[in-house]
Amino acid sequence: MGLGRVMIKDGGFATQLTVHVGNQVDGDPLWSAKFNATNPQAIIDTHLDFLQAGADIILTNTYQASVEGYVEYLEMDEEQSIELIRRTVEFAKVAKEKYLRECYATNQRLQDGLPMIIASIGPYGAHLHDGSEYTGSYADYVAPRVIAQWHRTRIDACLEAGVDALAIETIPCQAEADALVDLLCDEYPEVKFWISFQCKDATSLAHGESFREAALSIWEKLTKRKALDNCLAIGVNCLHPKFVTQLFQSLNGNRTEKDKIPLVVYPNSGEIYDVRKGWTGKEDCVPLENYVPEWIHYGAKIIGGCCRTYARDIQRMGDCARGLKGKKI
Repeated sequence: MGLGRVMIKDGGFATQLTVHVGNQVDGDPLWSAKFNATNPQAIIDTHLDFLQAGADIILTNTYQASVEGYVEYLEMDEEQSIELIRRTVEFAKVAKEKYLRECYATNQRLQDGLPMIIASIGPYGAHLHDGSEYTGSYADYVAPRVIAQWHRTRIDACLEAGVDALAIETIPCQAEADALVDLLCDEYPEVKFWISFQCKDATSLAHGESFREAALSIWEKLTKRKALDNCLAIGVNCLHPKFVTQLFQSLNGNRTEKDKIPLVVYPNSGEIYDVRKGWTGKEDCVPLENYVPEWIHYGAKIIGGCCRTYARDIQRMGDCARGLKGKKI
């Protein structure tokens, strides 16, 4: 599926959410997903912040939304939990409609089909609340069919509510990516998606596999399954931005422009999380827009931000990407 120009994705939802709810997000076992139940207006307003900053794509606030989490921490039953996931998609739609009304009132013209609403499908480890989403350790003892079944419930809820595609994101291990791609090919043959890995350095997934080999394996699987048209991109998110270029170069560095695999990237700000001190190193961060030209050079088609990135960061990245249009990179 060709995306045409480079698309700008939103930033760190939980980060921008703090603008509306204060310091109530980090440390909660449901993270930002709690506010789907307790403060839906803040969810809508956060989506709107990113749209007003120029995002072409917003992700639903479903990264850490799960039946298990809502049952345990909000005392909901299964059906109530699934309905809350569906309603979370609606919050993104409300923000989109408000934004479109603003654009109409100011005679601002948007490309047909934009902005896109894409469902955030975070990793199995996110609901465990033990940090394993950043190691992928559960892949060593949880069967792929169990992982796929866990994902199916949330995927179904988001698709029933109506989204443009799925963001299979922050995947720390190849086993989970394989399970999800097989699930999508077998049961959702018309659904568009991207696959985004979480990497610990400039060569490896969080679980230790080679990023290049994992990405190529997924690309080859999709080719064999005749599902490439459904794949918006393959890439990385929730990692230090300094690793991205080398990861992308390993995949597309020797490919012609025509043969480059379409890539998606939305890194963290460059700050480092310390369990005792919280986020540190802000003063050492390189502005993300400084990386945008080289990411586009290596095939990035979707660019945005993850943890510690605000709407203002997305606006600067979008301005940079749009400024490169027509230039040789």
